[in-house]
Amino acid sequence: MTTLDPRGPYSDEELPIAPWRTKPDWPYCNAAKRFSSVVMTKTDWSTWDDFQWRRRIETFGDDDRPVLASGPKGLVDTVCQLGELTDKGRETTLALGERLRHLYVDQLGFMPKIISDADMIYMRATPMARALDSVQQSFVGMYPLSARTASFPPPTIITRAPADETLFPNESNCRRFSQLSRAFAQRTADRWNNSKEMDYLNSLISKWMPEDSPEVAVDSHPRISGIMDTVNSTLAHGPKTRLPSPFYDAKGRDIIDQIGTEEWFSGYKESEEYRKLGIGALVGDIVGRMVGSAEGSGNDGLLEVAGIDGDLSKGRGGESAIKFAMSGCHDTTLAAMLSSLGAFQSGKWPPYTSHIAVELFKDESTAREPAPPADNAPRQTFLGASRKSTKPSSVMTRKPSQDLTAEEKEKLQGYFVRLRYNDRPMVVPGCGLPGKHLEGDKSFCTLEAFKAIADKFTPRIWTEACSDNLDEPAFPRSPEPAGF
Repeated sequence: MTTLDPRGPYSDEELPIAPWRTKPDWPYCNAAKRFSSVVMTKTDWSTWDDFQWRRRIETFGDDDRPVLASGPKGLVDTVCQLGELTDKGRETTLALGERLRHLYVDQLGFMPKIISDADMIYMRATPMARALDSVQQSFVGMYPLSARTASFPPPTIITRAPADETLFPNESNCRRFSQLSRAFAQRTADRWNNSKEMDYLNSLISKWMPEDSPEVAVDSHPRISGIMDTVNSTLAHGPKTRLPSPFYDAKGRDIIDQIGTEEWFSGYKESEEYRKLGIGALVGDIVGRMVGSAEGSGNDGLLEVAGIDGDLSKGRGGESAIKFAMSGCHDTTLAAMLSSLGAFQSGKWPPYTSHIAVELFKDESTAREPAPPADNAPRQTFLGASRKSTKPSSVMTRKPSQDLTAEEKEKLQGYFVRLRYNDRPMVVPGCGLPGKHLEGDKSFCTLEAFKAIADKFTPRIWTEACSDNLDEPAFPRSPEPAGF
């Protein structure tokens, strides 16, 4: 499960110059009046408490003196940081969690109505604060205070250091992917910068471009994708922080969306290496957890979120398996994953609070019941000591499909994967082939087929793959279509 949420613009670079910077700052973050931090209250480390505080943002005044950032009518206590999850973002992600509860708890009865801990739920977020906020808001929507027992312990949320992050396409920490993304972006610039579509955009908004980059272009400053982000962010919020009306021209927005989507996501559709470095590690993790669930090995994420120090083998309430996973990520994550699976049929930039649901189904008549893992069963270790290992994994979750034994393949039989994007089932092209899906519905891909497709762009070791092929061409020598 992935979420994307309304936010402020990422940075000043994203916002074109005056008159927009003379607009009030965004007063859409009421959370700033009620922040809470963990503080130590005794020097022997024995007691801890919550410290509540409010935030105000200081900035430069006209004469360089410090002044408070303020919104319309001089509001100072609800001003947002750049890229922060806004009140609207909190509202929509809370509502998403409520919809998840309605579906998986109330309608399907798949998840319990009341929980005493969250050790059957895998949660993860990127280092961006708004991604963590969105996971928390969605969780509270799905399991409000009334659906948690009085003794409910803090749930586990997995995070990674930026250098290890794979929950979004990590161009900053993957050198080869940076090469590829620049090459595909340049191809988009070469294709569109002198087009009649770009001429139309310039007729609308070029008068607001900065002097050192006077024309709108794929690679202008700000980039066309940055203009799109600003337009979308302002549309999601109040009229007092809107841009001039030409930015909301329907035809112009369609052109910007088409060009921005091609710049950012065409590589996933065309290049296996692009898929592997941009999103393959994440897709491999998701598939691995589904395989671990079918296998019954405990390698479904339980070992990461459950238990306490010294005993990670079961949940704090005795849970032995993960039933639900929720990850807070970004628009580039969603479209990258859909494009890599050949399921980005809309071709439109993901709207705010978009989500992907990857659902695992079991045919009770054919699937074998997973056996509880034996004490000596191979389990993926998530401790740092294993990071340097280069031996082929003995764990089924990350073993390539072609290396699975007949017995291991048998464990996947009777399981099906469905991909839903904003509640709409999507079809992976390779799953539509005979024998690769549930009879009568191509959106239900067999787990075996889904894994085989994902395995083709799952890196064995992502960090090493990021340093490979640095002297090779960026574009594949022959077509490498996604989803097969």
